[in-house]
Amino acid sequence: MVECGGLENRCTARYRGFESLLLCKSLKLKKSNFFKDVYDVVRLIPKGRVTSYGAIAKYLGITKSARVVGWAMKSSHNNKSIPAHRVVNRNGVLTGKHNFIDKKMDKLLMEEGIEIKNNQIINFKEVFWNPINELKL
Repeated sequence: MVECGGLENRCTARYRGFESLLLCKSLKLKKSNFFKDVYDVVRLIPKGRVTSYGAIAKYLGITKSARVVGWAMKSSHNNKSIPAHRVVNRNGVLTGKHNFIDKKMDKLLMEEGIEIKNNQIINFKEVFWNPINELKL
């Protein structure tokens, strides 16, 4: 669950029964432990595989918060250790592609052998990596 508002523009995200407070300053979110958890999962996605924002949220115990994962991914683009290009929407569409500056998302995925047509992964079911099945809590 994510709530935003108030004079201080506070955002809260609840996951795994804990509440994490994110303070927004100048429209930039301060990274919380939740962002770190998202990045830890994303770093485990193997080359040539992709996952979705929702799959990461579900793995972290916040099933209905794929958008919060999206915020974390948007904040990760300055960190080259996070393969953000491997996170797409639930239908295999490259929805985060506008956040890539240096190299295009589709180019990075194609370099890993993933087929893309019209900003969508062709063989999405075959290359989908589900952290719930692949990782043990």
